[in-house]
Amino acid sequence: MGNEELANIIDVFNTNWIAPVGSYIDLFESKLSEVTKVTFSAAFNSGTASIHLALKLLDVQTEDIVLCQSLTFAATVNPVIYQNGTPVFIDSERETWNMCPAQLELAINKYISLGRKPKAILLVHLYGMPAKIDEIVALATKYSIPIIEDAAEALGSKYNGNPCGSFGKYGILSFNGNKIITTSAGGALLSNSKKDIDKAKYWASQAKEPTLHYEHTELGYNYRMSNVLAAIGVGQLSVLEERVKRRREIFEIYKTELSNFKGISFLEEAKGFYSNRWLTTILIGDLATTPEKLIEALNNESIESRPLWKPMHLQPFYKEFDFIGDGVSESLFNHGLCLPSGSNLTNEEIFRVIKVIKKI
Repeated sequence: MGNEELANIIDVFNTNWIAPVGSYIDLFESKLSEVTKVTFSAAFNSGTASIHLALKLLDVQTEDIVLCQSLTFAATVNPVIYQNGTPVFIDSERETWNMCPAQLELAINKYISLGRKPKAILLVHLYGMPAKIDEIVALATKYSIPIIEDAAEALGSKYNGNPCGSFGKYGILSFNGNKIITTSAGGALLSNSKKDIDKAKYWASQAKEPTLHYEHTELGYNYRMSNVLAAIGVGQLSVLEERVKRRREIFEIYKTELSNFKGISFLEEAKGFYSNRWLTTILIGDLATTPEKLIEALNNESIESRPLWKPMHLQPFYKEFDFIGDGVSESLFNHGLCLPSGSNLTNEEIFRVIKVIKKI
């Protein structure tokens, strides 16, 4: 948190606008549209809520197929179940670790042949690395399937100079406490359709009709963001560029110090890909160690690290759903590690992490 965030919170308290209405919500949404180059934005209480509303806007209903990236956090996929839809999990490719276009097309053709044309493609930009957007958008266009673009981890990332979150029919952002900027909790839905954004805001406000009494003709949700959190978000957006710069610096320090170990590899940027490096991640192979041993060694020095996301098709809750792939995401999970990457880490702290890794 910086000085602007605190000043904005004080302003909110002084004016007594702490509810899910107020000028900072409007300002935050406006600034989100500027940053993402998407015409309209709606701030909600989580990225999960934003995905849920996007699925609802696409009229995903019972047993409708939604093609989902398997290598992601559960929050991407759970809203499909909220709508009683059927997730089908798509494997990753090794260049970006995101949804594989070849496996995606196999899945599309499989379900079209079964008379169940998919209702949506739920794409993720994992760890801030843009997916192969041109190829996936081409498939979405070819088969007329809308894209929901989960850019929760990718605010500040770009593909061919354009912001992640701006390529799908709907874009999703998250401002959870672990993201590159945070409102402590929160998310946003992005769209170039004012009609769709207005509808999402209506549902997010308990679907209240504009009458003097409380009138409800549809099922609604309590998904609004408070003016307090939006005030924090306005301040956080002002430092987004420096946060991205620092995360990229951290990545380069790790890469410089560790890439000489032949068993450690980093997720590289291809031409046109620009990652915010939300987390620095490595793959471990051909070494006399494992991610688990490294995690234990770091933990013994009071340094937290984590495996990569466990693919959704391997999760007990989702094990019965279809998976299209050849094991790339499972391999990444088995060999991957997330290193400490917070924007406020000092170089001294980063080198303490590096020292432990070099030692083991």
